[in-house]
Amino acid sequence: MEIVAALTVGVLVAIGTWMLLDRNLVRVVLGVVVLGNAINMAVLTAGRLGSEVAAFVTPAGVPAGAANPLPQALVLTAIVIGFALFAFALVVLKRTWEEHGSTETDRITARAEAPAPDLPDEPSVAAAGGREEVRR
Repeated sequence: MEIVAALTVGVLVAIGTWMLLDRNLVRVVLGVVVLGNAINMAVLTAGRLGSEVAAFVTPAGVPAGAANPLPQALVLTAIVIGFALFAFALVVLKRTWEEHGSTETDRITARAEAPAPDLPDEPSVAAAGGREEVRR
């Protein structure tokens, strides 16, 4: 069973990485979610999948096939944090769509790096004869 889970983790990591490298921000956000789920599954797989006995400690000791509660607690916390991150990313994505009208990184970068329309052009050092002029 651990082999199947490890292969699934590998496939999810590959898909998440592939989606992170896309130019569309929607796929980038979904890639973060898929990669987070792959990490959660990797932690659970590392914490032993095939336990049949609850992790209760009795006076006789810990049962031989007891479940490890630490990975389960860590993954539960990671799921909550991942959901909050996903909700925040969706809000940022919605705001980006409203502001730029697109979710492609090239268009957003081109618009973000464009000079502001209300600022005058910068004075050229070569046009001023080697001297830098200061406008007041």
